Amino acid sequence: MTIKEQLARRAAGVETYLTGCLKDRGIPERLLASMEYSLLAGGKRLRPVLVLSWAKMLGGPDIDDAVMPFAASLECIHTYSLIHDDLPAMDDDDLRRGKPSNHKQFDEATAILAGDGLLTEAFGLMSAASIVKGLPADRVLRAILVLAKAAGAGGMVGGQAVDMEFTGRDGVPLEELRGMHAMKTGALITAACECGAILAGGNETDVDKARGFGKAIGVAFQIVDDVLDVVSDTETLGKPAGSDEAMGKSTYPALIGLERSKELAGEHIDTALTHLSGYQGEEKGFLSELARYIVDRVY
Repeated sequence: MTIKEQLARRAAGVETYLTGCLKDRGIPERLLASMEYSLLAGGKRLRPVLVLSWAKMLGGPDIDDAVMPFAASLECIHTYSLIHDDLPAMDDDDLRRGKPSNHKQFDEATAILAGDGLLTEAFGLMSAASIVKGLPADRVLRAILVLAKAAGAGGMVGGQAVDMEFTGRDGVPLEELRGMHAMKTGALITAACECGAILAGGNETDVDKARGFGKAIGVAFQIVDDVLDVVSDTETLGKPAGSDEAMGKSTYPALIGLERSKELAGEHIDTALTHLSGYQGEEKGFLSELARYIVDRVY
């Protein structure tokens, strides 16, 4: 089975859980439709898959069911960020995952509220990992703290704010670009790995390795996204190709060129793989192949 097929199989399990996670919550019909429109629009489900894989590598396959609500919460947070990023006041994109953006399918107010709803519901899902599924409360609380920091003003939200400041600005230094992407894209990917290790009861070395792996693949993922915006097309991406250049965004290809960007992404994947040393088994193999697949998308 190829890594693409493995990822799709694991994503399907997440998809099944997501299909029912907002039901019977008392959510008004139109708002629910808007939330599910984006949440169930597809995607690789990379972040929840990373939570589950790190948890299984350290805690065994039986931990899968207990960790699933927490894993799903990352997809809710990621989806809310996409809904808000697409808004006219932000990146002003009309297409997401091959479909009209949420505010185009519904309206701006509903899209904003759908994002708000998904963010808030995510914390209910995190709590369910302990209250409903029985994971130790101290592990869940620590993981919630990690995820709250990653998703908040010092992480993903702050990264989007800096990205907007950089838009249209010439001469953004590479280190500042890296810092922005570490917040906007990397923080949630890093938290996914770290939370998986924490929820499984991993020791501090395990948590450090998970964090290091997540940071490295987070950087590679963003570099590859920047490259794909240049070399791919709208149909393949499921969102407007070339939008970064059109909006005057600072990107790796714009600063260091396409070929050096590809090389740099590969270097970060090599770094990520060093953090898997000492582990064995199916999950190590999956995480190793997944890391390589992130860069293989541009070849």
